[in-house]
Amino acid sequence: MKRKKSDSLLQALGSGLAGALALTLLHETARRLRPENAPRMDVLGMRALRKLLHQAEAPQPNDDTLFNLTMAGDVLSNGLYYSLVGSGKKAWQRGAVLGLAAGVGGVVLPGPLGLGEAPSARTPQTKLMTVAWYLVGGLVAAGTSRAWRRARKG
Repeated sequence: MKRKKSDSLLQALGSGLAGALALTLLHETARRLRPENAPRMDVLGMRALRKLLHQAEAPQPNDDTLFNLTMAGDVLSNGLYYSLVGSGKKAWQRGAVLGLAAGVGGVVLPGPLGLGEAPSARTPQTKLMTVAWYLVGGLVAAGTSRAWRRARKG
């Protein structure tokens, strides 16, 4: 049976969302349990949002609103990113490559972008967790995509 493009798009977006939610759950759980070493991607996101709002001369939200906007933006942007995993036989490889690329980017890019290095690279453990968790997000997206594909065939 030939799949509709809308089915493939829904599968990709749903799988990407699953990966993004897994990533966010890991980050938020670890920052509460291991605050000394856990990556603080929420801090990077809030810094980036404050910077964008300042450049746009837009009003700055209070801390709670800023955090909520950042979390929503993280889930949305990571979900769209992980949706690139798509479907098919190479979903696992794409999930791993996308996850590793995002994790390495999360460690390497904040400094040059003027967001600070400490939230994702303050200790070797922080760097490792950052890369590992983005990898997990990519693999969750791939696993969800493969499960979705099997369910549609069955």
